[in-house]
Amino acid sequence: MKVRSRMSVRLRATLAATAVVAVALGVASAVLVGVLAGNLADSAAAEAERRAALTAELLTVPSPPEVAGGARLVVAPDIVVRPAEPGVPPPTFTDRFAVASRPALTADGEVLVQARASLHPAAAALDTLRSVLLPGVPALLLLVAALTWLAVGRALAPVSAIRRELADITATDLHRRVPVPPARDEVRLLAETTNRTLDRLEQAVEQHRRFVADAAHELRSPLAVLRTRLEIAPPQPLAAEALTDVERIQGLTTDLLLLARLDADEPAEHREVDLGQVVAEEAALARPRTDVRVDMRVDAGIVVRGSAEQLRRLVANLVDNAVRHAASTVTVRLREHDGEAVLEVEDDGPGIPTDRQEVVFDRFARLDEARARDAGGSGLGLAIAREIAVHHGGSLAVAGGPPGALLRARFPIG
Repeated sequence: MKVRSRMSVRLRATLAATAVVAVALGVASAVLVGVLAGNLADSAAAEAERRAALTAELLTVPSPPEVAGGARLVVAPDIVVRPAEPGVPPPTFTDRFAVASRPALTADGEVLVQARASLHPAAAALDTLRSVLLPGVPALLLLVAALTWLAVGRALAPVSAIRRELADITATDLHRRVPVPPARDEVRLLAETTNRTLDRLEQAVEQHRRFVADAAHELRSPLAVLRTRLEIAPPQPLAAEALTDVERIQGLTTDLLLLARLDADEPAEHREVDLGQVVAEEAALARPRTDVRVDMRVDAGIVVRGSAEQLRRLVANLVDNAVRHAASTVTVRLREHDGEAVLEVEDDGPGIPTDRQEVVFDRFARLDEARARDAGGSGLGLAIAREIAVHHGGSLAVAGGPPGALLRARFPIG
C-alpha cells in the first residue's frame, strides 16, 4: 500500500539534504578523529624512539655512566637506563605516555635505555577537535538546512506562481496564461506545456460556446413560426400539448442562448438599476401555481449597477424556482446590509438537502423532488441566476433549510 506524504516538496528536499550532509559529516568526523588520534600516537611513539636512540648513542662514548647490577640511572626526567634484558621490547603506551626501549653497549656491558613521550598534547588536540565538532556539526547542519530551504523555495517559486494562476483560471477567463520563468529548466517546460494545454482548452470551449449560441439562435425562428401556427390552428387537445412543448423548447433555447452569452462574457449595458422596483415587479407577476402566495418585504431606494434585463431574469428564476417547490408560501425580501444589497427568496417546501446545496447550481441539475413535482423544469434556472450574480460582482448561495429553502443573493451597492 502506497503511503502519501503530507510534507511539501520543499520540506522533503530540505530534510533529505540535511540527512545526507549529517551522515557525511558524521562519517567524516569519526574518520578525522580516528586518523588524528592514530597520527598523534604514532608521533608520540616516534618521539620516544628518537629519545631512546639518542640516549643509547650517547652511552656508547668512552665514559659511559655506570650502572651497578640491577640499578637504574635516571639520565633525564623521561629517560631511564637499566641493565639489559634478553630481547628488545617494542614501544609501549600507558594512559599518559608512549614508552620506547633501546639497548646500548657500554664498557661495562649492555644496558637498556627506556625513554617516554607524553600523550597529553595528543589528548589536548583531540579534546580541542571534539569541542569544535560537537557544536560545529549541528550548526553546520542548521546552515545547510536553511540554505537548502531558501534554495528550494527559490527554485519552486515559479511553480507556486503557476499553481496560483491555474487556481484562478475558470471557464470564463481561459485567455489567461501561467507565467513562464526566464530560466531554461524543467519548470519553464512545465509552464510552456501548461500554456499550450490552456490554448487547446480555450479553443475547445470557444467552439462549444459558438455551437450552443448558433444552435440556440438558429432554433428561435423556426420555433416562433411553429408556435404561431399552433396558436392559430383549430383548438384540439393535440395542438394544445404541442404548443406546451414548443413553449418549453423556446424557454430552453432562450436559456441556452443567455448562458452562451454569459460564458462568452459579452459586455452588458451596466447602469443604475432600482433593484427594489425590479424585485417588486417580478415577484408580483402571476405564476402557474395559483395556490402559492408570494409575500414581499422589499426596502425602497436600493440601487445597484448592472443590467436591468439580467437582474430581472435572476429574480424571476429565483421566484419561479421557489413557487415550483413551495407548499403554500414564498417570501421575497430585499434589504441593505454592510454596503450590499441582499435579496432572499424563501419557500416552505421540502428544502434542499445539505449535500446537494451546491449541486443545484450545476447546469441541468434537478433534484428528484423537482422531477416528481414538475417535469417541465430544465435545471438551468439556478445556474443562470448564479452566473448573473457573479457577472454583477455578487454571489448566490443556499443560506438555509431544510425544511424549506432559503436562497440569498448579494450585490455591491453603487
